Amino acid sequence: MNVASTLLVFAVGVVAGLINSVAGGGTLLSFPVLMWIGRDPIVANVTNTVALWPGSLASAVGFRRELRGGGRILLLLALPSVLGSLAGAVLLLHTSSRTFAAIVPYLILFATLLFAAQGPITRRLRRRLHEPAATAVRQPARTTESSGTSNLSGMVGAVLFQFLVALYGGYFGAGIGIIMLAALGLLGVTDILHMNGLKNAFAFCINAVAATYFACQGNVSWMDALVLGVGAIVGGYGGAGVARRVGRATVRRAVVVIGLAMAASLLWRRP
Repeated sequence: MNVASTLLVFAVGVVAGLINSVAGGGTLLSFPVLMWIGRDPIVANVTNTVALWPGSLASAVGFRRELRGGGRILLLLALPSVLGSLAGAVLLLHTSSRTFAAIVPYLILFATLLFAAQGPITRRLRRRLHEPAATAVRQPARTTESSGTSNLSGMVGAVLFQFLVALYGGYFGAGIGIIMLAALGLLGVTDILHMNGLKNAFAFCINAVAATYFACQGNVSWMDALVLGVGAIVGGYGGAGVARRVGRATVRRAVVVIGLAMAASLLWRRP
């Protein structure tokens, strides 16, 4: 890496870590940039996963206040997160670079559409759970958790859903934050800050499992991972403060624009 590439990857890491902390979706920026500087698509994806998992931990630490009272949900969804992530990582390394490069624009487009649909998805979940509109306001985490986990069918559905989310996360990962918010909705968690804290904790778990597997398989560009990861830690930890001061709607709109631009550019670059 030359100096310009190093500075670019670091800056992208900062922005990606901040975006992941606030709304998820930093991969929509960092992964295409690694491809643009000449990395093989699978190596870029693997390196991106390894680099961003420390940022997920930093984001979880930044939202540590919002994790209080969430121990039961953390335990419930930890195992499907681990198993699904490992299955997705194995599947990725059994995909050829040519095939993966062909489907990447559509994966990015899919993740971007998830971001755009987040508002309607959240509102529909609340209606299905018979939650009044007032539950959008912050409630004590212990109350929302206890009311949600009493629903056995919701618990089973959330576990299965989380496994599929982790499978996708281990394979590609962009947009898993949005899908995990839906899984938490099945458990009756409606406080957005509490949901974000849990989402960041699960994202760290998914990325850590996949990153460990990728590192053991030797498919990582370590210099890229180091530079991108340091930037992601800086942006991820600072993102919690940004989330409390800046409207999430603005960040989400920016992520949608970035995702559409990245998908279009990768489609345009295809031979």
